[in-house]
Amino acid sequence: MTRFLDGNRLTLLRCGAEYFPALEQAIDNARQEIFLQTYIYQADEIGLRIAEAFKRATQRGVKVCLLIDGFGSYSLSKKFVRELQEARINVLFYRPKISPFTLKRNRLRRLHSKIAVIDGKVAFVGGINIIDDFDGPKAEAPRIDYAVRVEGPLLAQITHEVRRLWRRIEWLNFRRSRVRSGPTPVTHPFADGVRAALVTRDNVLHRRDFERVYMHAVTHAQSEILIANAYFLPGRAFRRALISAVKRGVRVRLLLQGRMEYMLLFATHSFYNKLLANGIEIYEYEKGFMHSKVAVIDNDWATVGSSNLDPFSFLLAREANIVVRDKAFTAELRQDIEKTIREGAREIEVGYWKQLPFYRRGLSWVMYQVIRIMLSFIGYPGKH
Repeated sequence: MTRFLDGNRLTLLRCGAEYFPALEQAIDNARQEIFLQTYIYQADEIGLRIAEAFKRATQRGVKVCLLIDGFGSYSLSKKFVRELQEARINVLFYRPKISPFTLKRNRLRRLHSKIAVIDGKVAFVGGINIIDDFDGPKAEAPRIDYAVRVEGPLLAQITHEVRRLWRRIEWLNFRRSRVRSGPTPVTHPFADGVRAALVTRDNVLHRRDFERVYMHAVTHAQSEILIANAYFLPGRAFRRALISAVKRGVRVRLLLQGRMEYMLLFATHSFYNKLLANGIEIYEYEKGFMHSKVAVIDNDWATVGSSNLDPFSFLLAREANIVVRDKAFTAELRQDIEKTIREGAREIEVGYWKQLPFYRRGLSWVMYQVIRIMLSFIGYPGKH
């Protein structure tokens, strides 16, 4: 059950240009402990900058714990990791074995959440990895993504989550813990704070939590559903819920990735014809790469986090999203998504699918079938 807490102070951060300076400042203000978990940690200008902030923190006696995914950060050099460890930064990898010749389901279970917690006083939750915004082939504009800076009662739950996962990974790596965390911090609500919840997804106790929260919001929407999602491949039930929303008078808009970054995006196109025919508006962002995992529903529901609307996020990866019930926050996020649509996206017209060359339609269908087979193979049959 989703637990909403009142009195939180949330700051919406747009892209790395706003997120990284805020994160670095929080690290420089740390006095006791820092936890950061991320899917991708790249040793580029941004990664080096955050690493230097970590080193400054350890020199002040702050405990720094960096948990990174073995697949997402596979290119991180051993030399760079060793330098971090020599600076007394605790580094662990989540599922470091990534052999393509092993088809065990465990290899597909990745750490996809992006969370930072500093002293139990401030946290960051979102979809932004530790990587330069302009990283990517022919990047003409910064990658579009979001994070939320969190203060208030929600911090206790976020702190508990990151500490618990860190201890578990230590145990799985047969490492004796060198990190001794203090008691879970008690943070008082702000008088002008907002109502928010942390919704996580794992493969044990919270397998369907975020999917249920999202579906509940969609099925109860009354006027608007605005989704900006990089990898959009929801199951049949979710697609039907969006179409049902249109039929009861809800305006449904999707802002999706226009650049073919991964083959998975071809499978998304196989849905376009039906979604467009049922009145759903689709916009593709083409100015650069979009990595957003955000949504606005009606005038008082919003989410920012790491979860895509695809089977890998819903069924395999560890994810973390903040869900907010607040009109001002929702309005701010809506305005920013709409600005992205105006300035960098094109609307996909009805009939788009039929106008595509035969080979493009065939490729989309094939990719969709491949993904369905993969899901069945790894033990997740169902309506996808």
